[in-house]
Formats: sequence, C-alpha cells, structure tokens
Amino acid sequence: MIDELNKIINESNNIVFFGGAGVSTESGIPDFRSKDGLYNMKYKYPPEEILSHHFFLKNTSEFYRFYKDKMNCLDKKPSTCHIFLKKLEDCGKLKGIVTQNIDGLHQKAGSKCVMELHGSIHRNYCMKCGKLYGGKVVFDSKNIPICDCGGIIKPDVVLYEEPLDNYTVEKSIRAINNADTLIVAGTSLTVYPASSFINYFNGKHLVIINKDITKMDNKANIVIHDSIKNVLDKIKIQG
Repeated sequence: MIDELNKIINESNNIVFFGGAGVSTESGIPDFRSKDGLYNMKYKYPPEEILSHHFFLKNTSEFYRFYKDKMNCLDKKPSTCHIFLKKLEDCGKLKGIVTQNIDGLHQKAGSKCVMELHGSIHRNYCMKCGKLYGGKVVFDSKNIPICDCGGIIKPDVVLYEEPLDNYTVEKSIRAINNADTLIVAGTSLTVYPASSFINYFNGKHLVIINKDITKMDNKANIVIHDSIKNVLDKIKIQG
C-alpha cells in the first residue's frame, strides 16, 4: 500500500488534501470522537451543546470557559503531516488543503492555499462594530472578551447551527473537483456537510488514511488504517 501511495503521489500533479482532527493530534491537540476525544470527556454540558450557536448567545461565559480551556492551541507546533504538505506544495504537486480544523497549523507550517471550512481561532470579531482581533486577545481575556466599543468578541469559527462560509465551500468543492488525486486523512467523515464534499471528486486516485473505518472506504483506491505520521514518514517526495 505504501509503495503504491508513494507512486501515486509522485506521479500526480494536482493533489488536494482533505483533513480532519487527526492531522493535529500529533501536535497535542485532542480530536473529538476518539475514546480520548473531547466528546468523551465529562462536562456540565455536552461539548456539542457548548459549541452551538444558541449556547454561545445564552451562556456566553460558560462557552468561553470551555473554549479557552480546550480550544487554545496558540502554542502548538505543526505536525509531521503539516510539514509534509508544505513540502508537497513547494514542489508544485499539492494545489490545495481543505481542512476541518480551526488551529491554523497549516499556515504556521507555511502552506499557502488553505481552505478552512470551520474557521480559525486566530480570527475573531466584535459582534457590535466588527473590529477584528487575534486569538491571543480572546484567550488572554479574564472572562468574556469585550471589544473597545463594549461589544462581545466572537471567534470566527463555525459553531453548530451555523452555516459554512459560501466562498470557502465553493472554493473547496472546485479544488476537489479539479484534483487528479484526493488524499483524505485524519477524519471520520461524519461531520456534514463537509464530509459530503468528497462526492465532488472526479479524479483518478482517492486515498483515505485514518485509524478507523470511514463510510467512504469502499470508494477509495487506497485505504490505510494507521496514523498519518506512520504513513507519511515512509513517503519519499521526488522533485
């Protein structure tokens, strides 16, 4: 499988990478649905409830208590996968990264064409005046982060009950549709609508790398149930 994947990567000229939480677990950021993930931890409210639009509006202080405790990854460093993708982009093979993560580690690794489906912790805005803030302002705040104008600062991340950004969706679908190889890694493909984007792929090679089985395994040319690091450490990029 590894030899075949190595051959596909080195023969492809338009690769798109579609990644989920598993891309960043090596950086020390917990995923959501594994046995040690956020959704299996015990809180006063379920994480799915806390990370919803209505909860943010009605229980803003409790939202930020959880958010600042569990979503602060400002000090995290890029993983093997982030660095590998940067190298793949540098040699002209990787044309785009579609990510469900909000940690900004692809950009920290130096990747340029990154489509963040669920937003980023590094972008925040005042709900009253629209002023923009970086992540440090939010995570360093004592309770609810407040703008200079007195408005509440909200992270530019997609909460449950909120739609994805149309421009990002269209750009992601277009990239996937035009790719000759689509590598899907570190995602259970259970989060809708992001998981449905795979259906727009019309290229030659669909590759899935994930520790667990996904609902798209039967449609892939290559399926590897292993950690992303173990797989990518064996890939030798030519060119």
